Amino acid sequence: MKKQKTLIFHPLLPFLLLLQIFGVASNAQPNRLSTNFYRNICPNVESLVRAAVETKFRQTFVTAPATLRLFFHDCFVRGCDASILLASPNGKAEKDHPDNLSLAGDGFDTVIKAKSAVDSIAQCRNKVSCADILALAARDAVNLAGGPFYPVELGRRDGRISTIAGVQRKIPGPGFSLNHLISMFSRHKLHLTDLIALSGAHTIGFSHCGRFSHRIYNFSRSSSIDPTLNMAYAMQLRQTCPKNVDPRIAINMDPTTFNTFDNAYYKNLIEGKGLFTSDQELFTDARSRATVNLFASNSAAFGDAFAQAMIKLGRIGVLTGKKGEIRIDCSKPN
Repeated sequence: MKKQKTLIFHPLLPFLLLLQIFGVASNAQPNRLSTNFYRNICPNVESLVRAAVETKFRQTFVTAPATLRLFFHDCFVRGCDASILLASPNGKAEKDHPDNLSLAGDGFDTVIKAKSAVDSIAQCRNKVSCADILALAARDAVNLAGGPFYPVELGRRDGRISTIAGVQRKIPGPGFSLNHLISMFSRHKLHLTDLIALSGAHTIGFSHCGRFSHRIYNFSRSSSIDPTLNMAYAMQLRQTCPKNVDPRIAINMDPTTFNTFDNAYYKNLIEGKGLFTSDQELFTDARSRATVNLFASNSAAFGDAFAQAMIKLGRIGVLTGKKGEIRIDCSKPN
């Protein structure tokens, strides 16, 4: 008769298996973003960043739109890796691209100040990435301006690469059609509602005359003014931006409550007061009009949608775990 094999059960086997499972999970954790990533590394990171942003915000309101736009421009190019902060000695970094030259210096300064505040604490020094500091600063800037407060997922690491060529066709332009915008946002797993909500950031933004002057002068053979523009608003824009004026002159994108992060942007679209073609098309296009109407009539719905869209935006192309680095100086690789 064939001898039967004896199976030996080791009393520690279940424990070893659990240890192995949780060990894998533990090793995998740094590769994921989480709201409590710095709990044991720099537990006060959020309050440190908040205090720095608040100080900067009290000095100039431009802190809010500048920091928010900086975060968006960073995430849409190489992912949220703070590559927008890198400087190049020969002017070949992301920040040197024409689409980024209008980024306000106050956004960069906000991150520098917040980084300095975090690194002033010995436990935190060089432990928090510039990418995470930018994500936190953007949230705090929005909230200080009257917008929603939302949880920021952390654990990003900083990229080492920043090239001017990498920006090409990755930043939404003021003349983009809704089809173009939908295609661009969908590549980052952002849907139409996210697109409409994130466009609401223009409620505290500003723009230069050269970005929209074609809509108020020589728009077409049949009309010198874009017919989707409110005529009174178009005349107001002409006064602010007359022909041959310095195209770098800046005006507020929200002509009503430009110093408050609110839903006035959508109310303006309904009245034909969207500054960019890409803004106004959100109302003229039937696919997005219902959401514009919802956000215009319900500020809570806009706030919730914006918060969710910002969380999703912050996940784009992140570097985690052993990828990337934590920069000592946000403007240059280690």
